[in-house]
Order: sequence, then C-alpha cells, then structure tokens
Amino acid sequence: MNISIILAAGEGTRMKSKIPKVLHKICGKPILDYVINASKNANVEKNYCIVGHEGEKVKEAIKDSDVIFKTQPIGDGYPYGTGYAAMQAMDCIEDDSTVVILYGDTPLITDKTIKKLIEYHKENKYDGTVLTAFLDDPTGYGRIIRDSKGHILKIVEHKDAKEEEIKIKEINSGIYCFNGRLLKYALGKIDNDNAQGEYYITDVIKVLKEEGYKVGAYVVDDPIEIHGINSRVQLAFCEKIMRKRINENYMMEGVTIINPESIYIESGAIIGKDSIIYPGAIIIGDTVIGEDCIIGENSRIENSKIGNKVEIYSSTITDSTVDYGCHIGPYAHLRPNSHLGKNIKIGNFVEVKNSKIGDNSKAGHLAYIGDADVGKNVNVGCGVIFVNYNGRSKFRTLVEDNAFIGSNSNLVAPVVVKEWGYIAAGSTITDEVEKGSLSIARARQVNKEGWVDKKGFNRGK
Repeated sequence: MNISIILAAGEGTRMKSKIPKVLHKICGKPILDYVINASKNANVEKNYCIVGHEGEKVKEAIKDSDVIFKTQPIGDGYPYGTGYAAMQAMDCIEDDSTVVILYGDTPLITDKTIKKLIEYHKENKYDGTVLTAFLDDPTGYGRIIRDSKGHILKIVEHKDAKEEEIKIKEINSGIYCFNGRLLKYALGKIDNDNAQGEYYITDVIKVLKEEGYKVGAYVVDDPIEIHGINSRVQLAFCEKIMRKRINENYMMEGVTIINPESIYIESGAIIGKDSIIYPGAIIIGDTVIGEDCIIGENSRIENSKIGNKVEIYSSTITDSTVDYGCHIGPYAHLRPNSHLGKNIKIGNFVEVKNSKIGDNSKAGHLAYIGDADVGKNVNVGCGVIFVNYNGRSKFRTLVEDNAFIGSNSNLVAPVVVKEWGYIAAGSTITDEVEKGSLSIARARQVNKEGWVDKKGFNRGK
C-alpha cells in the first residue's frame, strides 16, 4: 500500500496573515488542495495530513473524505520540526507500506513526479529515497553527496558544507519515500539534540545510512516542482506557474487562448473545443463553457454554465446559465440566478438579476430586468426598468411570449404583460396588459407657447 504523510502544521509567519499558510489560494484553490490531489492522482491509497496551527480551519476548508487529518500538538512544552510532525502518523503506517513524505506548501508538485518517485524507490529496492533537484544556484539548500554507485552517502546542510561540497548543484527537496517499517524505526531513533531543539526528517536518512540501509536519490525532471511557499512573493510566483500550466492544458484540449499571460482561468473550469478566450478574461469557480464560444476581452464568468456558440464581450456573469447561441455585451451584467434561453441578445449596459428569459428575446441596451419571467420573442427596449422593489419587499414581473416593451418604460411589479401585449414608449405600467393590446400610461403632451420668454430664460434676447 502507498501512503502519504503531508506536513501542513506550520504557522507560516512570513505570510503575515490571519489565514493558515496552506489555505492561501492559487488559481482559486488552497495550496494544500494541489498537494492532496497530486498524491491521490499518483495512486496513493491513504493520505494523512498533519495539521497544527489553526488546524480546525484547515480541516474545515479542505473537507476531503479521502484525507485523514492528524493534529500535531503545538505550544510550550512540545517539540517542533518535520520529524516530529511525521511522528503524528506513526501509528497509521503499516510495516509493508511505501510512505511518501510531502509538504502542504509545495503546490507545484505533480502526480507524475510522485508516481515516478515511488516507482524508482520500489524498482531499486531502496529503503529510503530522496527527491532531489539540480539548481543553478543551490545556496541555502542541503547538498546531496553520492557514493560511486550513485547511492546517497549523506546530506550536508549548506552551512556545514566544505568548499568542494558547496560546488555541488544537486540539492535535497525535502520530499522522501520510505519503507514503512524502517521509517517508523528511524523516527523512533532520531532526537532533537540540535540548536533549534527540533526533530528533523533528514535525520531519518542519517539513521538509515548509519545502520547500513540502502538510500537512493531520484532527480525531479523540473526543479520548479519543489518550490515551496513561505511569503506572498513566493505565492505569486507559484500562481504564475500554475496559471501557465492550466492555460496550456486548455490549449492542448482544443481551446484557443489569445495572449495566455493575460488570462486568468481557475482549474475547476471546463471549456469546450474551438472556444476562443481573449485577453483580460477571468473564468473562475465551477464554470462550464461550451464549444465554439467567444469569451471577449475583459469578461468575467463565475460559477456559470455557458452553452455552445455563445459570444460574451466585456461582460460579467455570476451564478447564471446561458443557453445556445446567445450574444451578451459589451458591458452587460448577469447577476446570480439568471437563466437565458437560446439565441438571446443582452446588449450594452443591460443588467439581469434572478430572472428567466425565453428563446429569441432581446434587450439591446440600457435596461434592468430583475425578478422577472420573460417569455420567448420578447423585445425589451432601451431604458426599460423592471421595478421589482417597493422599499420592503421584492416582487416578480411576468412578460409572456411575443410582447413588446417600448423604450423608457417602467414595469412596476407585481404585474403581468400578456402574450402579444405592447407597451408604448415612456409608459409606467402598474396593471395587467391584456393579450394583444397596446398599453399607454403617460401624461398627454402639453405645449405652452411663449413660456421661455415669459420666464426670461432666453439669454439671446
């Protein structure tokens, strides 16, 4: 059985945050989520996560039934260190298991690398295996010292390295793979007799080597995977890498992305083939976008479902559904619980909220449709307001099929416009509009001759 122990108990003081470090988000997901998913996708059957600082918050945020949380005691009187954190899962480690030690603040680690590490460990019958990397600048990292057969001889910390050892470019990532029985044995033998008074997982390697066990090293293909997060700067760096990965994955699946560096797409989104995403677009949450769509520049789509052949330009859509062939924007706003049928036009500066609009209807510009049920083939003119709020409560408006709402009209809810009902421009409708009728609700025009001269408003005279 493959087991992972994910160390996530640190406070992360350099983040200068009230939020636990591992809950800071990259592309919409907590850092820890990426590590957990990578481990699970690497065919690790049991995943133990060690929490400490704000541990309850971490448990609440992750809510993954496949993860078993273990709490590391913290505070005065308790030791610290990676070794002590790993000890919290000792009782869960089976003797014949293979154990991977991971870190909750390394979101760039991939399932491919974890899987390769485990396979390398097993194929070479190592008792312990260190994931290593070659860095152009290894300053600050422990150096990997190998023997003539390529086995690890020792790990030397930078501050303790000799002149020749300083020149070594291969470093310790801090990620390991162990035989379950020997990991438990070695954890029981390490101590905290050091300047920091902490238990270190690196001492497990030291114990195994001293007692003649076989320790190897597997070199990660891309050193960027081991990049940990200890500050907001490092958080931003990792997010940049993750955004690139996400965007490239969509492009490999048949999505065209114009200027990928300017696009923000969260990993939970689904985008269909032959859709085009333009610069400045933001696609977040559990959004689903169909095939052959155009997501224009500076559009924001959140937790929404977009059908095939939809065009969206410089608009915001939140918690809504848009069906086939709709055209939205520019500068439209679909607020939560809006549902558009097929081939609908929502134009410039139109706002829709908590409303359903039927097939082939349109609101071309400068309108507000709130708390309404609008039928098919309805035309909503410029400046139309669905007046849904009386100061205390909100009410719904019903507009049936084929109705025409003239420009600058107000529909004061609750009100019904029957099928084929027409509303004259500039009307304020408070009563039902009957089927096939024209409703006019405006004062008759009155012209007062000579009024300007009488009031002295004509400055030209």
